[in-house]
Amino acid sequence: MKESTIQAVFGKRKTGRCLRFGTASSLTLAEARATDFVLKNSMSRLFFNVIFSAIVTLAALFFGACEETAPAVPYLGGNYGAAQAGPPRDTISYWDGDGMGGKPSVKISLGEQRAYFYKSGQLVGISQLSTGREGLNTPKGQFSIIQKDKDHVSTKYGDFVDDAGNVVKANVAISDPKPPGSHFKGAPMPYFMRIVDGVGMHAGYLPGYPASHGCIRMPEFMAENFFKSVSTGTPVTIAP
Repeated sequence: MKESTIQAVFGKRKTGRCLRFGTASSLTLAEARATDFVLKNSMSRLFFNVIFSAIVTLAALFFGACEETAPAVPYLGGNYGAAQAGPPRDTISYWDGDGMGGKPSVKISLGEQRAYFYKSGQLVGISQLSTGREGLNTPKGQFSIIQKDKDHVSTKYGDFVDDAGNVVKANVAISDPKPPGSHFKGAPMPYFMRIVDGVGMHAGYLPGYPASHGCIRMPEFMAENFFKSVSTGTPVTIAP
């Protein structure tokens, strides 16, 4: 085929692609093939870049959604703080007081977030704690156990529920505005040992920092051991 014929044919078929590079009829067969290759290569790269950008954008949206602030963590006696990966593993709490007699006493360290249980001055147990958060601090001083209630239910904090028992609004104070058709249901506080006013030791959730409304929360197995070993009048010291 003659070059002029190729130029004419190629110019008719490729005019749309070649206008930006020059007049189609002036291209040789080699130039036409080279131009066609460049265009196809450019189109491929453009398509790849568009797809890659879309994938990156979708990935950013997905992981961004995963990193949004998690909902608050519910716990016995109230709600405070954002959800973490989970409470820290308890490597502190232990009980070794079942086979030992003697007068019981309890020392609570707010700074350490630990409770120390003694019998006749000898340490027989340590428990991790979660005490009152800022603004609802656990009181400091010398106290004693004034009430024990294994199945205690809070009269101040809990949930608003409907008549079927379904939670309408969780982790509220009894003084909070009540949704229509709901009523207050107090939070359970197993193995409650009242110290002063509305403050006591009991089983509850431990997020790893002070988070309660003033009570002293501990793991359930420790609360049970403390509960069975104290009596009304057992001294409790709460230190900074």
